[in-house]
Amino acid sequence: MKRFYADVAVEEGAGGWRVTLDGRPIRTQKGAAQVVPSRALADLLAGEWRAQGDTIDPRGFIFRDMADLAIDVIRPDRAATVAKLLSYADTDTLCYRAEPDEPLWHRQQALWEPLLAACEARHSVTFERTSGIVHKPHDPATMAALGARLEGEDDFTLAALLTLASLAGSLVVALAALEPGADAPALYAAANAEEDWQAELWGWEQEAEKVRVLRLEAFEKAAQFAAAITRLEAGA
Repeated sequence: MKRFYADVAVEEGAGGWRVTLDGRPIRTQKGAAQVVPSRALADLLAGEWRAQGDTIDPRGFIFRDMADLAIDVIRPDRAATVAKLLSYADTDTLCYRAEPDEPLWHRQQALWEPLLAACEARHSVTFERTSGIVHKPHDPATMAALGARLEGEDDFTLAALLTLASLAGSLVVALAALEPGADAPALYAAANAEEDWQAELWGWEQEAEKVRVLRLEAFEKAAQFAAAITRLEAGA
C-alpha cells in the first residue's frame, strides 16, 4: 500500500491519547477507536507511522499490533488472556531443565534459578523445578496467586505480557521484563538458553539466526511497550 498521509500527530482525547494521520484519528484493525493510556505509548505508535516510507510495510507496526491486541482481543475477553498467560506458567521453560550431570544444566541453573527465585519472592509463589519434559504441575495456590496478579493488570500490559511470554515460553521471564530497569536482551537470552547452547556446540543455521534476531527485536519492543504504558513525561 502506498503511503496515504503526510502529517502524523499525537493528541489527547476522551479516555487517553491517540495518533492522527492528517488530522484523522487512527482506528484499530477491527474498527475501534485506538486510544491508549499514556502520551509515551502514543508516541511509540506515532513513531511507527512516521518511519514508513513511500510504501507502507506492515512489519513495521509491532507497537500498533499490540495496541490493537489490547483493544480488539483482550478487552472483550480478559479471562481468556489470563488463562493463556497462566498456561505459560504451567509449563514455564525455566522449570524444565537438563539432567544435573549434563553441562547444559549448569548453564540453566546459572541463568534461570535467579529469575525463578526473584519471581517467587516478588509474588509469594513457589515453582516446581524438574529435569526432563514430563509435566510437573505447580501448587494450585501458586497458580491462583499468579492469576490474581494478572487480573490486576490493564489490557495494554496484558497485551505486552502475552507477547513477551509467547516469545520466551515463560511467564516468569515476561513478568521480569516489566520490572524497572529490566535488561530485555539478557532476559531473552536466558529464555533462549537451550537453543543458544546448541548453536554454540554446532553453529548457527543462517535462517535460525535471522529468526532469533527478529524474535529478540519483538521481545525488546514488547518490553518497551509495557514500560511506556504508565510512563510520565512532559504533557503526558
